[in-house]
Amino acid sequence: MEAQYGPFLRMGVALAIGLLIGIERGWQGREAQEGERVAGLRTFALIGLLGGGGGLLGLAHGPLLIGILFLGLAGLMAAVYIANLRQNKDAGITSEIAGLLTFVFGALAGSGQMVIAAACAVIAALLLSHKGVLHRWLGALRENELTAGVKLLLISVVLLPLLPDRGFGPWRILNPYVIWWMVVLVAAISFAGYFAIRVGGPRRGSAFAGVFGGLASSTALTLNFARLSSARPEFATVLAGGTLVACGTMFPRMVLVAGGIHPPLFKPLLMPALVMSLVIYGPAALCLFKSTDVKEDAGRSLRNPLELKSALTFGALLAGVMLMGKAFTEWFGEAGIWALAAASGVADVDAITLSLTRMSQQGLDVPVAAMGIVIAAAVNSMVKGVMALVVGHRSMGWRVCLPLTVAAAAGVSIAMWMP
Repeated sequence: MEAQYGPFLRMGVALAIGLLIGIERGWQGREAQEGERVAGLRTFALIGLLGGGGGLLGLAHGPLLIGILFLGLAGLMAAVYIANLRQNKDAGITSEIAGLLTFVFGALAGSGQMVIAAACAVIAALLLSHKGVLHRWLGALRENELTAGVKLLLISVVLLPLLPDRGFGPWRILNPYVIWWMVVLVAAISFAGYFAIRVGGPRRGSAFAGVFGGLASSTALTLNFARLSSARPEFATVLAGGTLVACGTMFPRMVLVAGGIHPPLFKPLLMPALVMSLVIYGPAALCLFKSTDVKEDAGRSLRNPLELKSALTFGALLAGVMLMGKAFTEWFGEAGIWALAAASGVADVDAITLSLTRMSQQGLDVPVAAMGIVIAAAVNSMVKGVMALVVGHRSMGWRVCLPLTVAAAAGVSIAMWMP
């Protein structure tokens, strides 16, 4: 039965692909007069069928036939483009490329790759239909952000596969591939949070800036909002709310990163992180509901988090913390791990979180690693509270410092009593 009706199903998928892209192209050119469009609904449907037929024939007579049909269609599209160019019409080639893609997707469906053909056709239709959105995003992009995106690809796609995946140094604790993979993970999360603030901006509210600022850098956002509250005391309450949202977002991020790398850590971290977040989100909601929105570009003052120097520095810090963590475990046991976590939490949570997660994969007791991560998060929260109190306006400082201190104490207490 499948062999009998398989060709009909493949041609049906090829036709559906042509109709999908043809509907999108036809809607985009709906105001054009008859004969002015490069191709419409019927033409794209026929191109899809042509590709599907080529795929079926390619199975029987070899893939060379598909290539010949493609070259013929490409020549026809080129002739249409040149004719439009001579008539001083729109010189864009989007519809021509869409036609060629429709043929390719149809050929894939005719060859039996129906799922990947349909998925690619849907993605192509989305790209074609979101021209305005994509152009707005491109217009909002700065040169340094474009460079940062390319650097993210450099450190992940180019450098990561080149690194050796084996241990070096004392106790074989330093694995270059694992360390750099963790750097890429943190850099990608931070870059996504930074870019979300850039696209949406604090005009959407301090809560928006706080959520994504917590992904990018809650410490940086705390410092920026504290400075702004000192200059603009009338915004102190809402800035405190945004700061608390950012600080609270750090805890679910911590759980997801650690639990994603080593799932056994998810359960012991979940309850302390949940309580710490709720203790902070409650006062944050009160501050935001009591205040007007922030119209300043406070969130946009976040520094781009992805620079090669910063990535290398974080990688070195991560390697150092991993090495010290193993050494402290060997020399001082659990107490040494927790002392290192407290010291690391003063400056950064990510490095000690990733280090203890990696160590728990290599034999460190999961409760010990979880307790160390909670201690680091608690210390980091208290440091940010003091920062808000010292740098920011007094009314903002106390609104931030008190919830963060209570959250730190609650998180450590729950982690101590958990089995």
